Amino acid sequence: MKRRDFVRNTLAVSALGATASTCFAGENSTNKHKFNLKYAPHFGMFKNSAGNDIFAELQFMADQGFTALEDNGLLGRTVDVQEKLGKELQRLGMTMGVFVVDGGDNWKTSLTTGKKEFLDNFVKTCKTCVETAKRVNAKWMTVVPGFYDRNLPIGIQTANVIEALRRGAEIFEPQGLVMVLEPLSDTPDLFLRYSDQTYMICKAVNSPSCKILYDAYHMQRNEGHIIKNIEMCWDEIAYFQIGDNPGRKEPTSGEMNYKNIFKFIAEKGYTGVMGMEHGNAKAGKEGEEALIKAYKEVDSFK
Repeated sequence: MKRRDFVRNTLAVSALGATASTCFAGENSTNKHKFNLKYAPHFGMFKNSAGNDIFAELQFMADQGFTALEDNGLLGRTVDVQEKLGKELQRLGMTMGVFVVDGGDNWKTSLTTGKKEFLDNFVKTCKTCVETAKRVNAKWMTVVPGFYDRNLPIGIQTANVIEALRRGAEIFEPQGLVMVLEPLSDTPDLFLRYSDQTYMICKAVNSPSCKILYDAYHMQRNEGHIIKNIEMCWDEIAYFQIGDNPGRKEPTSGEMNYKNIFKFIAEKGYTGVMGMEHGNAKAGKEGEEALIKAYKEVDSFK
């Protein structure tokens, strides 16, 4: 799923009817599964089990033992919904994962160009993200520098991206917030595609507010050698996302050995969020039950 489509689909989920937030409490809430890692579903992943109300779905996630949430489209939700979501996450003891620093379609043109209009829009969006993050107690925000500019040498583009990210870091660092750069595999036109490339950019920005979002699905497609590359980039990785390949569905649906990957990450001492940024391999409630079962299987590495 392309990131822009993912954001639009997320925003299409209803944010009304919040009074249903406790309708799934009960037997499951007193006997939750204990995962080793902090896996974060997204809204719509359990819509057949919990319905279309996001607060009821959040309760359902918590009842299954999930302790975090991702919401790529958070920036597009109303302030009232953001504030209520923050309160519900706190009540359920859940951590807010990433949302996207989404400045509109300009990222497709890209920070690689060095153009003032795109840089200004990025800085403006970063400032908006600070207030949004406060409402939901978020720490991490996804940044995608945009598309490769075929009219500029790669070194110039890289310098333009570094300069833009330094401007973002100036905004986020005093707030204790972290933008996480995500190399993607959606199209070869994207500028940021490899973990070592992202590592180098983070070193150049030189800020605790500019780190790597390591999405294992995208990196399996672009470069492979998942555990080795995680090891090499470890000191700049602040966040992980999950998806099996091929298909970008839950672990066990494809070729990737997520039990070994998760075991390695846990043994490295990682205690952050593991974003479940993927679809369901099977449709309906049966598919949602299968997804939960798959996570229990790959998480049983101790």
